[in-house]
Amino acid sequence: MPTVILTGPPVPGSPLADELSALGFDVRPAATPRETAAALALVPADQRVALVDGAFVGHAHALRLALTDPRFEACAVTGAFAVQPGARAALDRAAERALELPAEPAEPAGPYPDLLAAAVEADGTAVQRPELGTLVAAVPRGAAERAAATAAVAAVDGEAVRLRTAVKSRDGFFTTFFISPYSRYIARWCARRGLTPNQITTASLITALIAAGCAATGERGGYVAAGVLLLVSFVLDCVDGQVARYALQYSTMGAWLDATFDRAKEYSFYAGLALGAARNGDDVWALALGAMILMTCRHVVDFAFNEANHDATANTSPTAALSGRLDSVGWTVWLRRMIILPIGERWAMIAVLTAVTSPRIVFYALLVGCAFGALYTTAGRVLRSLTRKATRTDRAARALAALADSGPIAELAGRAVGRMAPGAGIAAAVAGSAALLWTACAYGFGARQVVIAAVFYAILAGAAVARPLKGPLDWLVPPVFRAAEYTTVLILAAKADVPGALPAAFGLVAAVAYHHYDTVYRIRGGTGAPPHWLVRTTGGHEGRVLLTAVLASVLASRATDFPVALTAMAVFVALVVLVESIRFWVSSGAPAVHDEGEPA
Repeated sequence: MPTVILTGPPVPGSPLADELSALGFDVRPAATPRETAAALALVPADQRVALVDGAFVGHAHALRLALTDPRFEACAVTGAFAVQPGARAALDRAAERALELPAEPAEPAGPYPDLLAAAVEADGTAVQRPELGTLVAAVPRGAAERAAATAAVAAVDGEAVRLRTAVKSRDGFFTTFFISPYSRYIARWCARRGLTPNQITTASLITALIAAGCAATGERGGYVAAGVLLLVSFVLDCVDGQVARYALQYSTMGAWLDATFDRAKEYSFYAGLALGAARNGDDVWALALGAMILMTCRHVVDFAFNEANHDATANTSPTAALSGRLDSVGWTVWLRRMIILPIGERWAMIAVLTAVTSPRIVFYALLVGCAFGALYTTAGRVLRSLTRKATRTDRAARALAALADSGPIAELAGRAVGRMAPGAGIAAAVAGSAALLWTACAYGFGARQVVIAAVFYAILAGAAVARPLKGPLDWLVPPVFRAAEYTTVLILAAKADVPGALPAAFGLVAAVAYHHYDTVYRIRGGTGAPPHWLVRTTGGHEGRVLLTAVLASVLASRATDFPVALTAMAVFVALVVLVESIRFWVSSGAPAVHDEGEPA
């Protein structure tokens, strides 16, 4: 059980000790700094410990934000300060130095927890100070100030603030106005009954998989049930994050599950729709795979652009300034969020169209809507990149190199070709990808020209990353590689024109896409790229492209074996990537990555 030390003389009639006990703390009094140091010495170094001024007046949720958030090593509000084991040594040093101060200073310097928080921060440990908004956290002096602070607490419904801040501050139109107004109450109900965010995330996945199974029946009743269940799954997907924010139950595992399950749910539903259509004699596997490719490449564009620019210096442009001005006009904000078809709008569209139309129409709508959104966002980011004068960091270049997923063939090619001119990385990536895709489209299944184009692609892929990716448009290198690899698999499977080829290609791209999403969330979690052996073992994007082209050439005379080859590749990649991913996220000390709720 975590410990909280109440510093200073107690205040008669204060409910503070009971509130801290309700938050799960073992409460220990310490009237003086010396008693505080002695109490600290009794708390094991591997436990969370907090200090709260005995005269503290404020909302229970203000204390919860300061004392129980697992994402931060040290966190403080006025009169309350908590540290996790990583910051414990700094707190002990601050408490020891405090004993050297005069026992009775002429003028109190402030609440003792605040002094220790400042000392820990000065010692080099970052101290998070949550935005409280209308919540109260104060240490009043005298009866008049205490009465005023108590009245301020009574004037604000802390539970209402807690519930409101459980909802993300920035979300899509559909989620904001059609889901969050009631999902927050479901989240509170779940939290009060001890349900964890991970349990709700898992329930959302199971619901989506059942929805995919209903869609796979190919019957109208199954399609209607699938649409309803997909919306239920999305509501649960919103609830899990709201429970995490409401109860401050953040975890590394939760961040990973939340990030990866969304893609697993959506792409499984695509497969369910394709299976259902096949039952009715309509083969839409190519459309399903195209939708998955488009969605994944769009996400990689988002991730790569953000990684390239979030810590860049002089990071301004006229395009960004125009976007900022548009943000001041309310209706343009919602319009721009809707036209990119975010997850809420996208899943609502899929659910409704699934219930009332056919899988083919669902995929047509997805491809058109997502293509427009991808063009809109990518064009805007290209304009920003060309008009801003930004210096990108080495960390950003390393992140882009990791997102590129270059394997051993590209490494050898990069050494042979040598560093190209600055900014030439994107040109090499586009040239190699365009040549590969044109050749795959122009020649028949198994043509040797495709193998030659794949070799050319691998060489240019190595040249593209031979120099650190710091050019204005070098953030486009990873999404260009994703589009080239995935689309090549789609084209070759379609040209094989044998049963099972496109479903096998869908499985292969899904396995590889999981690897790429896993890479993204490792980088976002601050732990860096996956181990290099994993990239080497899975071949890198250029190795997989070359192997697929070679398999198509070797199996040209017996194309019926091509689906088996693609399935074997998919199983191998999935097993290797999943085992390493699960090992990493279960054992990793990576911080949780969660979107913040709305400011209080």
